[in-house]
Amino acid sequence: MKSRGVKKQIRLRKRILAAFSAVLFFSFGFTAIIFNIAIRMLSPADEYYLVQHQQSFIGRAGLTQFVLVGIMFAVAVIVTYFLSNSITRPIEKLGKFALDVGSGNFKPNEYEFKDIELDELNTALNKSVKQLGDYDSEQKTFFQNASHELRTPLMSIKCYAEGISFGIMDSKQAAETILAETDKLAELVEDLLYISKIDSIATSYTKMRVDLVEVMRDCAGRQQAMADKRQIGFAFDFSDSQIYYECAKELMSRAIDNLISNAIRYAATKITLSCHRKGGGIEIRVSDDGNGIGSDILPHVFERFYKGSGGNTGIGLSIVKSIVEQHGGYVKAENADDGGAVFTINLQAGINVELK
Repeated sequence: MKSRGVKKQIRLRKRILAAFSAVLFFSFGFTAIIFNIAIRMLSPADEYYLVQHQQSFIGRAGLTQFVLVGIMFAVAVIVTYFLSNSITRPIEKLGKFALDVGSGNFKPNEYEFKDIELDELNTALNKSVKQLGDYDSEQKTFFQNASHELRTPLMSIKCYAEGISFGIMDSKQAAETILAETDKLAELVEDLLYISKIDSIATSYTKMRVDLVEVMRDCAGRQQAMADKRQIGFAFDFSDSQIYYECAKELMSRAIDNLISNAIRYAATKITLSCHRKGGGIEIRVSDDGNGIGSDILPHVFERFYKGSGGNTGIGLSIVKSIVEQHGGYVKAENADDGGAVFTINLQAGINVELK
């Protein structure tokens, strides 16, 4: 849209220049015509005078026309120079700005242009550059945190492996610890790959009409074994037997899986999964009967790599937040009045959101 506006402005100025040139040549021709008409309207006495002084008159008339044409040509050159500069200078500035962005400088410029189209284009470029800068900063922070989280289990594995090698640790106990740390490392790597895939600006997902009730039952079924191991049961509360929503099924399943997995770690005996139509939208809840979330932890539960007491990788809930926001919804965490944590996903029905 903006580039079309700039092209339109350039075409307009070219037309103005062409019109000015046409006026210049027409003026020259019109002057010649007026000169010929004036000669035809001369009286006999004037004609006699003109014949007597023909050479002098023609010389002065030619000089006058030459000076007039020279003045018009100079004006045309000056106008052309300023018009061309008013077009090329802003484009050169924006071109240099684009090259700076390409080299990793994500600082917005402070250019101001008189042309509305160029100014709007510059505003759009600055907005895009700010988004790229934020994305670049987030990625750097992400990799720094990821490196730290990967280093911890690796160091633990190395220590226990060395203990076995030097015979200073019980082999069975050390092997169990190594296996546990390896499982934690594998889960962390999987979460890192998944969240980088979600955040990638080049990744796109296909939406489809999905039954959220079925998705929630499937997620609970996949984690039934882990819940049984901890003697935790599932309770379901659905307003309808089928509740359809247009979403990326893979992403929505992962979000609910992460909420259930988190609830299993903190629940005492029961996890309740609910899905209801509410106010033209859909509300999904995953709640447990545990001790709830500490007041100092609650504001940070969706931050990447933030781990509360008993937390795992610190990535699972941040994945939930990213997925829900990509669907145009929001997620919140709170404590129930009777104890336990409640995670609520609110999705607005009928909103067409392009997933990236």
